[in-house]
Amino acid sequence: MSISLQKGQKVSLSKESVGLSNVLVGLGWDAVEQRSGLFGLFKAADIDCDATAILLKNGKFVDKTDVVYFGNLVHKSGTVRHMGDNLTGEGEGDDEQILIELSRVPQEYDKIVIVVTIYQAQQRKQHFGLIENAFIRLVDGKNDQEILKYNLTEDYSGMTAMIFGEIYRYNGEWKFGAIGQGTRDGGIGEMAARFQK
Repeated sequence: MSISLQKGQKVSLSKESVGLSNVLVGLGWDAVEQRSGLFGLFKAADIDCDATAILLKNGKFVDKTDVVYFGNLVHKSGTVRHMGDNLTGEGEGDDEQILIELSRVPQEYDKIVIVVTIYQAQQRKQHFGLIENAFIRLVDGKNDQEILKYNLTEDYSGMTAMIFGEIYRYNGEWKFGAIGQGTRDGGIGEMAARFQK
């Protein structure tokens, strides 16, 4: 049975899904329908949200090859794979997916941060206030059972990027933390840089 998480909650993946080795991270969102005085509802210009996994060593980002996104679909270790870019967020279910082979992630990586940025947010004057129904969910790769889901319910107006959650090692087990923190980063590079400190 899937656990519904709130912001700030943490859960042990190892305990929830015994023998968990592969996890699918599904991310989804919809563009908010805008109101127009003359013609009723219309949708804003397509918002191109991009899911990214940032692998950290000792809690820090150290190398640009540790960013898995639409421009680098497979981590050099082969253990984290982005399943492709969705340019519009159209359709039901997950808009983008990232596969992680937890059992094979090299030991020096202790955290994988899952973030979503809006492509060319500043130029297009787009932000997460124009997005609704955003979520992150984790699915057990061996049986396709959803382990947990975290729906982001706050108003993120003005925010151009979002830290959805993190998968991390703690005392020999994998855990997930629901974060839901908006930022004003201009892209994936800026977002990754915040984890260098």
